[in-house]
Amino acid sequence: MGEAAGPSDDPLRVALLSYRSKPHCGGQGVYLRHLSRELADLGHSVEILSGQPYPELDRDGIVLTKIPSLDLYRDEDPFRTPRLGEFRDWVDVLEFAHMKTGGFPEPLTFSLRVLRELKRRRRDFDVAHDNQVLGLGNLGIARLGLPLVTSIHHPISVDRRIELEAARGVKERLGKRRWYGFVGMQAQVSRRIGPVLTVSDSSKVDIVKDFKVDPRDIEILPLGVDTRVFHPRGTAAERVPGRIVAMASADAPIKGVDVLLRAVAKVATERDVHVIVVSRPQKDGPTEKLVRELALGERVRFVSGVGDDELGELLASAEVAVVPSRYEGFSLPAVEHMASGTPLVASRAGALPEVVGDAAAMVEPGDVEELAATLRRLHDSTELRAELGAAGLARVHERFAWPAVAQATVEHYRAAIAQQRYLRLAAAGARKR
Repeated sequence: MGEAAGPSDDPLRVALLSYRSKPHCGGQGVYLRHLSRELADLGHSVEILSGQPYPELDRDGIVLTKIPSLDLYRDEDPFRTPRLGEFRDWVDVLEFAHMKTGGFPEPLTFSLRVLRELKRRRRDFDVAHDNQVLGLGNLGIARLGLPLVTSIHHPISVDRRIELEAARGVKERLGKRRWYGFVGMQAQVSRRIGPVLTVSDSSKVDIVKDFKVDPRDIEILPLGVDTRVFHPRGTAAERVPGRIVAMASADAPIKGVDVLLRAVAKVATERDVHVIVVSRPQKDGPTEKLVRELALGERVRFVSGVGDDELGELLASAEVAVVPSRYEGFSLPAVEHMASGTPLVASRAGALPEVVGDAAAMVEPGDVEELAATLRRLHDSTELRAELGAAGLARVHERFAWPAVAQATVEHYRAAIAQQRYLRLAAAGARKR
């Protein structure tokens, strides 16, 4: 078995593990993209092992090793039935059977596939970094003797709790419980896997509470923002009048898009406002039905699949940005809105107060009336918008930078490598005795 990198300034060979890496929507894919770029810029060798959707990468030197699933949840054909010839082995059969019985198999099946890959290539890496997979295969990775660092952005038990509260009827609640069955596995793995990185004090509290992880095993490392993409464009006067922007999964109750749409519908009866949501709602799903119920028509638009420049320009074009979530473990969108100089309205939920500080207007999560009143106040006050926009921009420059995040992550890698070396030497000494 190969030795891990030695001196503390030697470049590391890093395996980044991610079961899905959607590049523009979802914190896991965004995190992977930016962290891999900054690690490469620090001189480390980075290889990403990912399932579909695959990440977009910012450096030619970063290697992408595809660990393909059956891709059962692709946007254009969700919950599909694969052709017989697509099944390659027993893990594929397990994945399909799990999906057909209402569960979400990807964390488990990805972890089994990536374990198989790392068994074959153990000598190629100094450290592995799990991006919230937390599958049973991770326990096998640890047994390979490969130092492992795990990121938990927030425990998915929180999503499960909010989805169950929003479910209507016994059948829907049972379906949600089955879908989130993987959460029990993630809790079990997180308690046995070693060092955990999380993004906020709020997330640490929830990981300890829901997953029963020893708080001494958890380190807090906030995320960064790519200010090359997210930055102000032009002057406040050049922003589109009445434009409200949000980046959030449209049909996920935890993200509160329903609250935002109801608030915008109230404001739109008195003021000329419209909202753009960066997301793709399910066709004829709950969000599309709500838009019709509220008769919002052309006052709401959903956009998806946009490139970096277009996304940055969109965020910087808005008069107001909103993060209406019922919970956030960190919220990269909040930081990206602030980096764009856009005045932000955010819920007092999860880590959001910790992330935005006094640089946003805060509202109670789920409170349509308070959100509507805040949107009216911001719409009517150029001065308040300018004040919040400037405060958010200053906070980003002071606190959230990807190079610093990457450098701190490398320090955690080296600590995990040193710990693994100590355990190996201790075991060798015990055998000699």
